[in-house]
Amino acid sequence: MIPELQSPHRSQSLVRIPPDTGVPLTDRVRRVVDTTAMQRLSRISQLGMVSLVYPGATHSRMEHSLGVYYNALRFLTRFIDDPALKDFISVRDVDAFVLAALVHDVGHWPYCHPIEDMRLEGMDQHESRVRRWLTKDELADCIEEDWQCDVTDVCELLEGKFDQTGDSSQRTKGFFHSCLSGPVDVDKLDYLGRDSLHAGVPYGRNFDVSRLIDSLCVHPDRFTLAVGEKGLTAAEMMVFSRYIMFSEVYWHHTVRSATAMLQRSVFLLQNRMDLEASFHLTQSEWITLLQRAAEGSIAEPLVQGIFGRRRELYKRVAQFSVNAGASLHQKLARRPYWWLVACSERLAELISQSTGVMVAAADILLDAPPVKLEVDINVDIVSRDGTTASLGDMSPVVAVLAHRQFDDHVKRVRVFVRPALRDQLRQRLPDAQSWAEQVELAIEITEAEWV
Repeated sequence: MIPELQSPHRSQSLVRIPPDTGVPLTDRVRRVVDTTAMQRLSRISQLGMVSLVYPGATHSRMEHSLGVYYNALRFLTRFIDDPALKDFISVRDVDAFVLAALVHDVGHWPYCHPIEDMRLEGMDQHESRVRRWLTKDELADCIEEDWQCDVTDVCELLEGKFDQTGDSSQRTKGFFHSCLSGPVDVDKLDYLGRDSLHAGVPYGRNFDVSRLIDSLCVHPDRFTLAVGEKGLTAAEMMVFSRYIMFSEVYWHHTVRSATAMLQRSVFLLQNRMDLEASFHLTQSEWITLLQRAAEGSIAEPLVQGIFGRRRELYKRVAQFSVNAGASLHQKLARRPYWWLVACSERLAELISQSTGVMVAAADILLDAPPVKLEVDINVDIVSRDGTTASLGDMSPVVAVLAHRQFDDHVKRVRVFVRPALRDQLRQRLPDAQSWAEQVELAIEITEAEWV
């Protein structure tokens, strides 16, 4: 039994996080939390641009990390004596899982998800940066002195880089990896409720987390996480909660306007700032660096519109989804970011020519679903007789989202323009069809240029 499960309710070793959770901190967990790498997360927002729309959504990645660690303990409590696992689990496995849950976000930097979505040349994803932080003296010493696992064990669980068809130890890693990253995992079970709470909306809290955890089981065929049939309704509600959170919070049109502005700013300034060196900064330090790099450049109005004294976000003038404008959505979704920039520049030129309104290259932004897809929302349900079926096959509520790409429903293609231009352009391009024609032509020109 690891120390975190021996005394989870000792009041003298609890730290409180919203909504009303007491998270147990043993001495070895506290030493990890007190490291520079982890404390940096307390000065990085979990949701970035979302707070521009939902002012309460300013919670930190540290708070989220503690919530994920707490969920890991709840998962272990559920599985530690499970007959399907107990003969295979070692203290090394459990230590690696707890530690991985605690430090899973340590590779994040301010606004890393929208910047990663751009896939700039030479930029690593945040998951690969976890290993760099874990091998630094402070964290490496904590792991070596206090934990019965090593950095490689933790990184293998986070990255999923092991032989899942190998011996029992490898299959055990596969199980714990599915608890960290899968349709139902310790991360999603925290961020959906936490983000919903701080944003002040109910959408991410409309499913029974305790019921879902109690119903978790080991998949009888694949040795990964599955859901027992008594958790079917809770799993359905979780899928729908995630769908609504993406639609109404993470991909809210104003949030995406600010995100598109940030991405274009970084794209324009990538040669004026050392992005790689900036990823160790806190959020306020990173914003200051971006503002300094933008001074006197065409990116300055974009940066000041987001982070200046007065918020001036670009305005939505058109949007296309799988339900309205499916053809354009398909043509623009998952394009490389540099291609979207080129297309938006062609669009600016076309609109200048057709309307007589002077539109600069950075006055129009195209925002579209990124190359990387969201994690599959489907999960297998295990019946009492041991038979399995996917949640999408068992639930009419989930079927559409599971069998058609999740991203296509929650992530729309949008066209944003500089605020001062919206009213001028509205007189000449009054409806979605007129914008669709211009975007269609811009796509044709861009494709011809980059054959």
